[in-house]
Amino acid sequence: MAASETLNTGKEKLDNWLQQKNFFTDALEKVESKTGVKRIYIFLGLVAVFALYLVFGYGADLIVTALGFAYPAYQSVKAVESASKEDDTQWLIYWVVFGVFNIVEFFSDILLSWFPLYFLVKLIFLAWCMAPVSWNGSNTLYHKAIKPFVLRHQKNIDQALDEVGEKMDSYAQQAKDAATEAAIKAATQSDKKSS
Repeated sequence: MAASETLNTGKEKLDNWLQQKNFFTDALEKVESKTGVKRIYIFLGLVAVFALYLVFGYGADLIVTALGFAYPAYQSVKAVESASKEDDTQWLIYWVVFGVFNIVEFFSDILLSWFPLYFLVKLIFLAWCMAPVSWNGSNTLYHKAIKPFVLRHQKNIDQALDEVGEKMDSYAQQAKDAATEAAIKAATQSDKKSS
């Protein structure tokens, strides 16, 4: 009983969203009036065609990555410009999860990209991570996996970052010294040639 109620609530929310006034729903309204097919079915048909394209089409990786980046980037700009800190935190958590996901994906992409439904599953995962609900993927993964891992290893991570920073400073100083020495050498050679 609870599953059918959830499904009906989800259908009602989707139908209400499809009744709002915007460019997309205006286009659906025109198609609905010309075909006589309800806009919810037109929308679901478009979703099915898009899902099939992600499975069989060309450029699915670019499309999914762009969707996983573009909407959150837009919402992040809106969050930064708003007075509320809650939306800032929500999108900052999304970017942490997105970054961790991209690192994991980099190392597993060779294997996973051969999986036919990979880009569709990736889009569903990213949509879950950016969903405007309290139990979205970003909050869940951050609070259950990323935050505990970072807090458990924070001392070691900070120590490693300090060591990397010190080495980078050392390399930068060595490069500066080498550049200064090369400039002095070039200047003295130039003075010798001119005299």
